[in-house]
Amino acid sequence: VQLQASGGGLVQPGGSLRLSCAASGSIVSINTMGWYRQAPGRQRELVAIIPRGGRPNYADSVKGRFTISRDNTKKSMYLQMNSLKSEDTAVYYCNAVISTGVTGLGNYWGQGTLVTVSS
Repeated sequence: VQLQASGGGLVQPGGSLRLSCAASGSIVSINTMGWYRQAPGRQRELVAIIPRGGRPNYADSVKGRFTISRDNTKKSMYLQMNSLKSEDTAVYYCNAVISTGVTGLGNYWGQGTLVTVSS
């Protein structure tokens, strides 16, 4: 199983970016999916999670600015980021709890995509 994150880049403060995360491999089902981020010198933190069929949850720092969504038919997840601030600069990682049918439930991470918010 692999998670491939994409969509990061350089954006000015106030701008927008859309991150994508695609899962591939021998997947039976994908449970909770989420985005995390790690800024330089800081620990990895939760940005947003979305359960399968459930309501999303957001970190207070991104509420009202970021929107997480998923497309189960495409085994994909997205993060629409609006009104970006310099403090949103970080490497963003996608995460998913996935059932492979062989190894059971596993916790998987993507490789990370860098988001830089700067003028």
